[in-house]
Amino acid sequence: MSLPAMSARERLDICLDAEARWNPHVNAVVTPMAEAARREADAADRAARDGQWLGLLHGMPIAIKDNIDTAGVRTTAGSSFFKDHTPNRDGETVRRLRRAGAVIVSKVTLHEFAFGIRSWNPVIGASRNPYDLSRVPGGSSGGSGIAVATGMCEAALGSDTGGSVRLPAAICGISGLRPTLGRISGAGCFPVSASHDTVGPMARTVDQCARLFAVLSGYDSDDPISEDRPLENFLPSLGDGIAGVRIGIPKNFYLDGCSEDVSATYQAAIRVLEKLGAKLVDVSVPGAEQIHAHASCMVFSDACALHAKRLSDTAKWGPMTIERMRNGLAYTGADYAAAMRVKESWKRTLAKLFDSIDILAAPTMPDEPPPVDDTRPLLQATSAVTKVTYAGAFGSLPGLSVPCGRSRNGLPLGLMLESAWWREPLLLRAGHAYQQATDWHTMRPELPGSDGALA
Repeated sequence: MSLPAMSARERLDICLDAEARWNPHVNAVVTPMAEAARREADAADRAARDGQWLGLLHGMPIAIKDNIDTAGVRTTAGSSFFKDHTPNRDGETVRRLRRAGAVIVSKVTLHEFAFGIRSWNPVIGASRNPYDLSRVPGGSSGGSGIAVATGMCEAALGSDTGGSVRLPAAICGISGLRPTLGRISGAGCFPVSASHDTVGPMARTVDQCARLFAVLSGYDSDDPISEDRPLENFLPSLGDGIAGVRIGIPKNFYLDGCSEDVSATYQAAIRVLEKLGAKLVDVSVPGAEQIHAHASCMVFSDACALHAKRLSDTAKWGPMTIERMRNGLAYTGADYAAAMRVKESWKRTLAKLFDSIDILAAPTMPDEPPPVDDTRPLLQATSAVTKVTYAGAFGSLPGLSVPCGRSRNGLPLGLMLESAWWREPLLLRAGHAYQQATDWHTMRPELPGSDGALA
């Protein structure tokens, strides 16, 4: 494979310049890693001069969500409990990135303990949407979304429990993949709910996400959720198009309550897919309306179990996160058991659905992102944003969000494509085909005035 036209150091310097210009406005970086990144980039360039190719990510500057371990570099999980925590080893996903030639440029922010959509935490405070500083960037992988959108990195790692990769990807106008649960190792990633969490790649384009996905995938015996499923060499066929692919258009739940802007951009996006040769199929997805409540029960309960001892020290928690934890404590064991029965039935429903279609297409979220100072009750605001993304996550499905338009306020909007388990190559092929026919992924936010640093 040919190496990029620019050197690794040149690519890194572009990202570091963007970080210097953008971060005072958006507050995305928890821990900069510029000096180590320069050493890694220079090593990649020396290898290139010697005729060595380090792998699919040779010289690519990548940011890491700050709940994923980095050896010798603090990993806070956005929490006061871990603000000075420095792990001794890389998480498995970081190890695989390095092995493929990546340059790790920074640790980026998230919502406290990856448990929220605002990307606020007590370690560095609020982060901001680069398209509108008064709005949230999505979460919990908001820092990853911001960093890619503003050019602080070329790609990033996020993690997704119920939408935490796909939501900030949609809000920040980039691409983000939640893989099938068990496809990518979670070892070394601080979880919210082990039965729903997965690390996922985020990048400006689907083909960049595809390269990261190829590098990250594979069995890891240190992760009890990991599954030993083969992944074909799909990258050579990424550009094969989607002629004949059956795309389901949901007639219940998924489009309910969407804004006019979201509905219009969604309709335009599926027409593009149809012009590319896909076959549109109207489908009903029975039971989708009840999934969010049951998913919340399991996710919140898992989080409470994980943090049982820390919950006694309420002074170290941010108010938004501890509010969600208190709601989780209200669930009973019977509630959890009932949710598990619904999950089993829901996965059967999804299996039947994907017998008749190849991909389900829906808006990633029903409206624009909320303001940073949203006055709605926290659970109401969060439920509104995660309405669609929770459904697929509860069924362990893979899902890809790609930018598909702008709202009347100029904010990015996302199209979500979901498939049956282990069919990420199909999703990536469809997303790549869509981006070959559109230019929404080329959007860039405009840098605010130089005096706009955050307090």
